[in-house]
Amino acid sequence: MPARLTTGAQTMSSSVEPHINSRCSQYPGSEIKRFPVPDDKVDWTTDWPQYTPVNYTSPSVTKRPPWADPGIGSFTPHFNTLDAAVDRTSFEGDYRLEQGKPQNPRGRTGLTGRGLLGRWGPNHAADPIVTRWKVDARGQKMPHPVSKQPVLQFVSIKRRDCGEWAIPGGMVDPGELVSLTLQREFSEEALNSLNATAAERADIRARITQLFNTPGFLVYQGYVDDPRNTDNAWMETVAVNFHDDTGDSVSELPLEAGDDAGKVGWADVDSSFPLYASHSHFLEVVAKERHAHW
Repeated sequence: MPARLTTGAQTMSSSVEPHINSRCSQYPGSEIKRFPVPDDKVDWTTDWPQYTPVNYTSPSVTKRPPWADPGIGSFTPHFNTLDAAVDRTSFEGDYRLEQGKPQNPRGRTGLTGRGLLGRWGPNHAADPIVTRWKVDARGQKMPHPVSKQPVLQFVSIKRRDCGEWAIPGGMVDPGELVSLTLQREFSEEALNSLNATAAERADIRARITQLFNTPGFLVYQGYVDDPRNTDNAWMETVAVNFHDDTGDSVSELPLEAGDDAGKVGWADVDSSFPLYASHSHFLEVVAKERHAHW
């Protein structure tokens, strides 16, 4: 059953700012170096005839797995619309095409092609932020010693690809409702449902349904400043917070890393905890919404 989301998605900023992770010097998972792009040259409207970005698409993409598009020229995608089952629309609005290829709406990245991303243009993901209150032996909320506000905990995974801690999440399959992606990715990455027994899967499904059937808080939807982004392919996500307020749904399930996760555990929500890409910002929004420590 689709998750119900509260209205009012948060935005990263009131105005478009130059992306930073999307210009990281060394492209992740490779020896490829991006063409350096200074802040004042990110915007496409800035004339820069010297711009000669590196062209790179990972072999894992060019081998044409089911989740990847073919190369431009060997197929005719329909951009800025729903292309059969593939959603090629962007939360940023209509994006431009240059020589038949989508142009990153946030500006230059120093790299053309798709890098590690499968789709030309927006690559849609979903990030389920599952939280609970940190409690003492009596079940009482524990305040932070400095802020005196109650401490939230969230399910965090350690990514296999880069070793950074992150919110569990993944790509939206063609034709899949985002609400179902949120449930599937959390089950696969944090609870290892793919390797669970039939009885364990039934228990996981019941508890996940209980939690994800509660109204979720829509934290963010839009462009993500991801180190995998290129001039022609970029990440966008829908991040939703599902809060186990009473601690009797997923809080009682043993966490087990699966799929793309190396490790998994409950972590305190705190500004000092480093996270992958834009995930720290997502948690800051959640903490403010829940009146919790940040």
